[in-house]
Amino acid sequence: MTMLARDIQDGWAAVAPILSIRDEAEYDQAVQRLNALLDEIGANESHPLYELLDTLGTLIQAYENEHHPMPECSGADMLRFLMEERGLRQSDLSEIGSQGVVSEILQGKRELNIRQVRALAKRFNVSPAVFV
Repeated sequence: MTMLARDIQDGWAAVAPILSIRDEAEYDQAVQRLNALLDEIGANESHPLYELLDTLGTLIQAYENEHHPMPECSGADMLRFLMEERGLRQSDLSEIGSQGVVSEILQGKRELNIRQVRALAKRFNVSPAVFV
């Protein structure tokens, strides 16, 4: 074994448990570590552990994409979800149109336009991309 391989092997033994996500228990531990790192580091890219935070976030995202994929969701689906979550009726969304317009959007008969997307993003305090 070369000197470099020995150095890497010794270092990897210490780091592997932190960077391995093979099951739900390891996933939960990784999320807890990530949250602790975020609390300590925040967005400080010059922090010595920032690269660990970034790498751990990437690994968690890869695990989630494989094991917990997000279902496809249309703008109308998202609007319906947000309305249900907040107990809103179609008539409560006058900023995007009449109750009839909202009904057609929710039924998939009409697409949200840019003005409506912006109004909904502002109302629900979410990114406009949620509705696209």
